Amino acid sequence: MDLGVRWKLHGDGRTPAPGAVVRPDERLSWPRTFGLGAQHVVAMFGASFVAPVLMGLDPNLAIMMSGVATVIFLLSTRGRVPSYLGCSLSFVGVAAVIRAQGGTSATVTGACFVVGVALFLVGLAVQRFGARIIHAAMPPIVTGAVVMLIGFNLAPVTASTYWPQDQWTALLTMLVTGAAVVCLRGFWSRIAIFLGLVFGYVISWVFDRVFGRIHSPDASGKVTDHWRLNLSAVEKADWIGLPSFHGPAFQWSAILVALPVVIALVAENAGHVKAVGEMTGDPLDDKLGTAISADGAASMLSTAVGGPPNTTYSENIGVMAATRVYSTAAYWAAAGFALLFGVCPKFGAVVAAIPGGVLGGITVILYGMIGLLGAQIWLNARVDLRNPLNLVPAAAGIIIGIGGVTLKFTDNFSLNGIALGTIVVITGYHALRAMAPAHLKQEPLLDAGTSAYDDPGDQRASS
Repeated sequence: MDLGVRWKLHGDGRTPAPGAVVRPDERLSWPRTFGLGAQHVVAMFGASFVAPVLMGLDPNLAIMMSGVATVIFLLSTRGRVPSYLGCSLSFVGVAAVIRAQGGTSATVTGACFVVGVALFLVGLAVQRFGARIIHAAMPPIVTGAVVMLIGFNLAPVTASTYWPQDQWTALLTMLVTGAAVVCLRGFWSRIAIFLGLVFGYVISWVFDRVFGRIHSPDASGKVTDHWRLNLSAVEKADWIGLPSFHGPAFQWSAILVALPVVIALVAENAGHVKAVGEMTGDPLDDKLGTAISADGAASMLSTAVGGPPNTTYSENIGVMAATRVYSTAAYWAAAGFALLFGVCPKFGAVVAAIPGGVLGGITVILYGMIGLLGAQIWLNARVDLRNPLNLVPAAAGIIIGIGGVTLKFTDNFSLNGIALGTIVVITGYHALRAMAPAHLKQEPLLDAGTSAYDDPGDQRASS
């Protein structure tokens, strides 16, 4: 059985010829391959350790399980789809809502586990029936609206939890991160979030030395005099040791909040597979269902032991585009480095010590970017918001999701925020479409969008 773990040496193994690419089944020399693997680890760091911190989960375990998830993905796709799987930022809002309802880390990972199961089943369905079913159930107006409400639902977390801890550090971190995203080029722009975190870390240390303790809310929300950067846990942490594991717990209220993220994950995987296929010149349409299922299976394994769910990382696509090296051997190396970081508690303690003000500055940009990805989906698909069939369900669902509107059924069961907003968008769109006059149904559901995965010869999807 070909598991995609055999690579041909590309040229002399040193530098690709001008205009040439190193294909997924090729590699450079092993020292260069390990160097590229380390570069992929750096690229994924910014999001992959911020996400578990924001979710209240162990960053060491998150990094370790990202390595395991990447291995599962590479084996499942037989080495044809180069990708790194890291902690998904789409779940940050879900975790915040669940914890606000009194949920624990086990409740968060239990809800995310169910999302992994759903994603796995979606992947199997795509393998069986083709990607047309994705576009039929979740056309761009629906997908964009759900991604948007997931991102913007996070705004109160920044405003009420992180920013007040140190507003001036938050402001400076936001400005530096924004400048890095816009002004830097190539690989450095891909790790702009990471660079913003490093700056915030350093400026917090400087402010502690210059201004002393700050009088503000701490991580628990209690107003006290405290240091911005507290490294006491770093000093106590061991260099070698296993991260903390825990099993999932399942609550219907938490599961309903988390399930809408499936839509975002399907969109992320579809975009990733299409982008990699175009960059490598190898049509990967037949691997879309496998990629989605692999992501689901990896997320199930990670959340089963207390880690966060995973998704394909666009940051690493940027590294491949910059280097023109698509070798999956580099991703195996990256997975190995991630496993090593996972057994270093001191590394996790450094991550966990990120000051709240720094997270405030980062999340202002990060959460907004997540939400605006929904608008990007609309733009790419040329969604017509002048059409009331598109406008009404999207408008209603987004306001419900962002505003935290609640629909109470019993004393013990209610729908609100992300879950209710998603249900309104999906059911509202399809119900209104069934009743709408013909002139409002401008396009069939099975159009040339995602359905192009079923027909590699259809060039409309690349236009």
